[in-house]
Amino acid sequence: MTSIALFGAGGKMGCRLAKNLKGSRFDVRHVEVSEAGKTRLADELGLRAVAADEALDGAEVVILAVPDTAIGKVASGIVDRLKSGTMVIVLDAAAPYAGHLPERGDLTYFVTHPCHPPIFNDETDAAAKRDFFGGVAAKQHIVSALMQGPEEAYALGEEIAKIIWAPVMRSHRVTVEQIALLEPGLSETVCASLLVVMREAMEECVKRGVPKQAARDFLLGHMNVLGAVIFEETPGVFSDACNKAIEFGKPMLMREDWKRVFEPQEIADSIRRIT
Repeated sequence: MTSIALFGAGGKMGCRLAKNLKGSRFDVRHVEVSEAGKTRLADELGLRAVAADEALDGAEVVILAVPDTAIGKVASGIVDRLKSGTMVIVLDAAAPYAGHLPERGDLTYFVTHPCHPPIFNDETDAAAKRDFFGGVAAKQHIVSALMQGPEEAYALGEEIAKIIWAPVMRSHRVTVEQIALLEPGLSETVCASLLVVMREAMEECVKRGVPKQAARDFLLGHMNVLGAVIFEETPGVFSDACNKAIEFGKPMLMREDWKRVFEPQEIADSIRRIT
């Protein structure tokens, strides 16, 4: 049986992973340093936390479910105890992209990240409809990358990724650099920023007299239909009035050089700020 040492098992993310790994074909050893995390593991999942040395004894896979800022420290603290061929799984590309993983050519580094449940879906179950993060009840897609290690190791990494992010639909194989483009580039620098602007625009309408619930309902409804057309979820075209509004609005809201956020140096700077 393949043994997994799950670090940060009692944290918010770690508990999600521990729950999904419970009952799988893997022998999972749970590492948690905080008393609150240990209590959460015991009370919510009936699991016992063990010391790092016990977890790493014979472990073939190590999952680092710890904050980006701690990955380098945690990885450096255990790297000398990892046997050759051990797979280290990281749940975000930031730390690997920034070079925070120890240099050991005989280890396998695997990076995986959820896409999160899509806006356009076929969920009918109430729990799935309210599972916005994924990994609990709603189906989601995932991205994964084999940063270093033998090609045949990808299958094991993907198998584990599909369990920890379950239920999974599409599993995309990409590179670490491409995950960094997706996050922080696409999802946070662009998408999150524009969504914050949209929220501020809604609040501006409220300040100008529109009832808040009316403004919210109007905006979210239009996000749905406009998004469906823009992302080709449904066939359709915008009205002439809408196209003229976009032609006028986009240069008002966006700098001409906004796509430079995807330049390698910009991505590197963003990740440095994160880590």
